[in-house]
Amino acid sequence: MGLSYLGIFHTVIGVIAIIAGLVSLFKSAKIDLKSWSGKIYFNFTLVASLTALGLSSVKGVNPGHILALFIVILIVAAYYLFAKKPGNNRSRFFENFFLSFSFFLSLLPTVNETFTRVPVGHPLASGPQDPLIAKTILILFILFIGGSILQYRKQRRMC
Repeated sequence: MGLSYLGIFHTVIGVIAIIAGLVSLFKSAKIDLKSWSGKIYFNFTLVASLTALGLSSVKGVNPGHILALFIVILIVAAYYLFAKKPGNNRSRFFENFFLSFSFFLSLLPTVNETFTRVPVGHPLASGPQDPLIAKTILILFILFIGGSILQYRKQRRMC
C-alpha cells in the first residue's frame, strides 16, 4: 500500500471519525456533539483533516488540501453554534447541516483511497475517474440529501 507513518495515523484517525459519525447518525439521526460519538467525530475529524494537509503525492496545495480545510471550517463553525447558541433554535439547522456535510465530504477521499487501494494488488477501481467511484459518490450524495431533508424535518418539529 505504501503509506507513510503520517498516512497510517491519518487513516486510522479518519476511520475512527467515520465510525463515530455513523454511530451518532444511527443513534440520534444527527451528529450530536453532546454524545461521546459526536465528540469523537469532531475531534478525530479535526485531527484527520489537519494531518491531511501533510499528505500529498504532488508538491504544493492540491484539491485534497482545500477539501480538508473546508471540512475544518465546517466542523469548527458547527462547534461554535453548538457551544455559543444553545437550545432548539435556527442555529441547530446550520449545526446539523455543517456536521452532516462535513461527514459527506470526508467520505469523498475515503471512497477514492479505499477503492484504489483495496484489495491490495487488485483494487476495485483504477483511479479517481473510475465509474465505480463516481457511482458510489452519487449514491452517498443521494443519501446525504435524503438524510439532510429528514434532519431538517425532525429539527423543524422540535422548534
